[in-house]
Amino acid sequence: MRTFIRDVLGTAILAVIIFILLETTVQSFVVSGPSMDNSFQNGERVLILRDKVAYVFHGPERGDVAIFHPPGNSNSDYIKRIIGLPGDKVEVKNGAVYINDVKLAEPYIKEPPRYILEPITVPVNNYFVLGDNRNISNDSHSGWVVPRQNILGKVWLSIWPPGKWGLISNYSLGKQLVGS
Repeated sequence: MRTFIRDVLGTAILAVIIFILLETTVQSFVVSGPSMDNSFQNGERVLILRDKVAYVFHGPERGDVAIFHPPGNSNSDYIKRIIGLPGDKVEVKNGAVYINDVKLAEPYIKEPPRYILEPITVPVNNYFVLGDNRNISNDSHSGWVVPRQNILGKVWLSIWPPGKWGLISNYSLGKQLVGS
């Protein structure tokens, strides 16, 4: 009987430790709206690595798909792709995004942007984000950037629907810069 009680207590303690570990490192998020089409669809469920885990060794990087509170609205969460890092000059012209005067290759976008964005420099501790469905997304081309403290985490895994299950592709700087 003592062995049974010890085994049950051991299993319960292990389950509590695993639960706490998961609660502090991973979070579920449901995509709402079409701003990230074709990469993510409305209603798709993803898992994010929370900020303190995803960025323990480095900050957010260009190409990361991030979940964040938009400026001035801590009640809602947005999902967008990080395009510009602090200090970057970002410009949109001729249907393409340019970072520091170098055109980005963006295989993940639904269609090229049909708008022009005059060059802006991303402020310190802020990030320039765009939706993959560029022409209908409420994002940094609308005149705002994301403060570092508003970033909740990095999208890591798609878990619903089953046909979309898998790791999320992030596009590193080397894969995006066309003219380098």
